[in-house]
Amino acid sequence: MKKFFKRLFLLLLLAFIVIQFFRPAKNIAEGISANDITTKYAIPQDVQASLKTACYDCHSNNTRYPWYNNIQPVAWWLADHVNEGKRELNFSEFASYRIGKQYNKLEKINGEVKEGGMPLSSYTLIHKDAILNEQQKLSIANWVTSVRDSIKAHYPEDSLKRPQRPQQPPTK
Repeated sequence: MKKFFKRLFLLLLLAFIVIQFFRPAKNIAEGISANDITTKYAIPQDVQASLKTACYDCHSNNTRYPWYNNIQPVAWWLADHVNEGKRELNFSEFASYRIGKQYNKLEKINGEVKEGGMPLSSYTLIHKDAILNEQQKLSIANWVTSVRDSIKAHYPEDSLKRPQRPQQPPTK
């Protein structure tokens, strides 16, 4: 039995070593994207600092990777987490969203930040500087509200609503 566990341990160790050679692509872009949110909307310096610290690692094309990202399978987990975050909201591609999507994403940002849903507690567990205080939350909320008000003033109401999906006839 002891021999079995020794072989199992060596096999697991070998597997751990082998997976170190298979790494996901890193989420690092050169410079600011032409579709970055800052190219379309003025962001106060304090709000931009809060967004970069608390949001950009998962919601932009530039992730600051911690040292433990060099260990598999952690890098795979982080890559999946970042890709999921970017699918939901990507500040680096924000200006490419249709205006209604921008309007709705800004409202979601407001809600997530106010309710404490973002940044995720799993992120702030290690990144203590990403924990938003009440003043930072208020600054983000005020900025989001002002941008949404500006959008609402410049675009027709129907362009700010989510497009309705055509209803499928009931299947028989």
